Amino acid sequence: MRLLLLLVLATTTVASGQNFDWTGYVAARGINATGPDSWLDGGFGRLETGGDRDVFDGVAHLGVDWRPASWLELHASGAARDEQAGLIEAHATVRKEIGLGELQVRAGWFFLPTSKENKGDNWSSPYTIHFSTLNTWIGEEVRPMGADLQFRHTTNAGHTITGGATAFRGNDTMGTILGWRGWAIGDRLSPFGEILPLPPLRSLDDDGPFWKQRDDGTQPFGKDLDGRTGYSARLRFAVPGRGNVQYTYLDNAGDRELYGDQYSWQTRFHLLGAELGNPETGFVIAAEHMSGDTYMGVGTPFVAAKFQSTYFLASEKYGRNRWSARYELFSTDDQDHSAAENNDESGRAWTLTWLVDVIPHLRAGAEFTQVTGDRAAAQQYGFDPSTTGHSLALELRWQF
Repeated sequence: MRLLLLLVLATTTVASGQNFDWTGYVAARGINATGPDSWLDGGFGRLETGGDRDVFDGVAHLGVDWRPASWLELHASGAARDEQAGLIEAHATVRKEIGLGELQVRAGWFFLPTSKENKGDNWSSPYTIHFSTLNTWIGEEVRPMGADLQFRHTTNAGHTITGGATAFRGNDTMGTILGWRGWAIGDRLSPFGEILPLPPLRSLDDDGPFWKQRDDGTQPFGKDLDGRTGYSARLRFAVPGRGNVQYTYLDNAGDRELYGDQYSWQTRFHLLGAELGNPETGFVIAAEHMSGDTYMGVGTPFVAAKFQSTYFLASEKYGRNRWSARYELFSTDDQDHSAAENNDESGRAWTLTWLVDVIPHLRAGAEFTQVTGDRAAAQQYGFDPSTTGHSLALELRWQF
């Protein structure tokens, strides 16, 4: 953490006067949490910090944009916290005005431009400290590595219509966490190559049906497994400064086979998002709904599950203060009905957040999150099926 902070300061000084833009933050947090142990600590808890304890930790994000020409932008970002550090995004973008609008081509490793919540630099949220279940999962497991083509047309009335399509590889394990762990709330962005833990399921034991899955968890972003190309498409209508609505479809085209110690999952989803208001000047309402399915295995044993998550967020910016409230519903519906664990779950959560700009670049925040729900697999293995818990987070964040 200290090394990354020093790197930020040093490189900002060196790059001054050049075509480099540095963005990011360093944050210190204190969190009081209740409920079952977190999924990060071998439990079934949905909160990133759980288990009836107090935790003090820090996180840092750093992003750099280089514009060697007016039509070309190169971007890279990374993150570091106590137990993880690494690359989050790296891509090149070319933009050109043609005919009726602007054509954009992006290549590399990137987030799809879907979120109505994570609108800040380096896919951060200007509204809350922790993300919704929907965007928590995207930050953990959904980040295409490929090429994206986008065209944006501006009407005579100033409205914009944007269409985009993406072809990608290297996101073959997408769905592993959602199928075996379920929905969670946090703000982790998985770096390239990171291994995330899985819950204590007996089907993953040495004598279980999925014993070939790696012992230490799952790797969301790494080498391509099955040689197949996934795709995504989106359509967006916006009235600048007033609101927008967007539909996105994604299919990672996984073949469901085992490759070494990881499975290629086939995961598909529809994502509808809408936003009203201007987050920069006052009141804003945002909402997203995701529904989809995920599959692993050819023949038996296999995993099949449908999933959905919906959130509604309202936020008001008043002077140096921002107040936000978010309510969400989520569920997973087990479809395989196999001898392995039951992946059914359902729950809801609500979050209240207060953020205040103390001085330029220094932001303080307080956030309360309550999550209520159950996980059938937990009860099967002797754990409390309830995943209910809450967290109170206090944060100081230096932004640049």
